[in-house]
Amino acid sequence: MMYLPETLPDARVLIAVKAYPLPSNKYEELVCTAGVLENGKWIRIYPIPFRSLPYDRQYRKFEWIRLSLVKNVKDFRPESYRPLHNLEEPIFLDGHISASSKGWRERKSYVLREVFDSMSEIIDLAKGPQLRSLAVLKPREIIDFKIESTSRHWKPKWNDYFLQSNLLDIDRTGKVKRRVPIRKLPYKYSYVFVSKGDTNPRKLFIEDWELGALYWKCLKETQGDEAGANRLVRQKYLDEFCSKRDIYLFLGTTWHYHKISQNPFIIVGVFYPPKEPQNRKYQAIQLPLFC
Repeated sequence: MMYLPETLPDARVLIAVKAYPLPSNKYEELVCTAGVLENGKWIRIYPIPFRSLPYDRQYRKFEWIRLSLVKNVKDFRPESYRPLHNLEEPIFLDGHISASSKGWRERKSYVLREVFDSMSEIIDLAKGPQLRSLAVLKPREIIDFKIESTSRHWKPKWNDYFLQSNLLDIDRTGKVKRRVPIRKLPYKYSYVFVSKGDTNPRKLFIEDWELGALYWKCLKETQGDEAGANRLVRQKYLDEFCSKRDIYLFLGTTWHYHKISQNPFIIVGVFYPPKEPQNRKYQAIQLPLFC
């Protein structure tokens, strides 16, 4: 039985995941997007040249979008779909769910319909006939937030893609401008956690545009002090989130490692609704998204 029909005309998807953009030889940059349909099933949409989209089609996280989708036959993962008409048909924005008290409850009602507490169970589903490649994990405990240096430059072939592209854009006023290629993050970030049944902590890399944007914002606020910027990032993702938020991890596999890696999952998004106060009505704890 297919996970979803081969074609999804006029699909309505609640965007929950936007990965950090990667260079592409065809689209300049590509963003892997994932979310849930109205029935709660997860779906991955790729390719999306997000920054090349007109501003009125650039969606936020937890925004409903409508577009026609078809199964991506180049990707064996059951949740993987692509735009039916290769984006010749526009993406329609169909309402954003805010971070208000009511909004958080609505977000949870869609993305938390199936939550796992065991990483081993999710891996078994990925390796079994279901080939599960998207899932939500509620970790038993988050132990640490790791920050490690990595290459500061895109691979040479990816730089070549940028040089061969026009990288022109039109802003909201209709003015044509040259679009600057997105900067490569010089650090990689991971959560260290344990889930049900684990005897040893696990470490999973976080690949989320929101985290990358947070680093660049903090770097600006610390006037270029990378160590200071990373302290603020760590404070947000470890200290504030773990003390004031109810953390869930959106997990996804990579196409290349799904079948060959012992654990093919990375963290593609962090979901952090406010903790519900004990013996009180639900109240939103307002935290700024970025520091």
